[in-house]
Amino acid sequence: DSSVTGVQTCALPISAPPPRRVLAALGPKMLALAAERADGAHPYNVTPEHTALARTALGPDKILAVEQKAVLTTDPTVARETARRTLAMYLGLPNYANNWRRLGFTDADLADGGSDRFLDAMVVWGDEAAIRARVDEHLAAGADHVCLQVLDAEDAFAAPLDAWRRLAPALTA
Repeated sequence: DSSVTGVQTCALPISAPPPRRVLAALGPKMLALAAERADGAHPYNVTPEHTALARTALGPDKILAVEQKAVLTTDPTVARETARRTLAMYLGLPNYANNWRRLGFTDADLADGGSDRFLDAMVVWGDEAAIRARVDEHLAAGADHVCLQVLDAEDAFAAPLDAWRRLAPALTA
């Protein structure tokens, strides 16, 4: 616009395709919106069973990038304490609780920090092979990408560098 003194603008041709957009979507209505108006969905705090439902809702041509929490430990007590600490804030949020109920979890599963069944479904734990197996479950259920959120059993705010280093070969093989 040359009407502003000293400033000139021009339109440059853009050769790159527009960025792809996915919606954070859990429930049926948001998944339907993602299928209709976006390039896909990014469900958070989900199971492979939800991944299969999301793929059906989105159809075969949309991006499905799910999130999976993981704790690299074979100690069930440590794993579940880490899972319980991490999921505590989500248990009180209606959108997550409603989604978990749709997946078959009961109010008893969601009470008192979560049942072992619930915690094990939401946060995979074990060795590298166990975590890779859960990633593969999501992929088999229709995920295009699995966003692995590795949790540190010692410090909720730490970057679990050692766990990432141990998991990398198993996840890229």
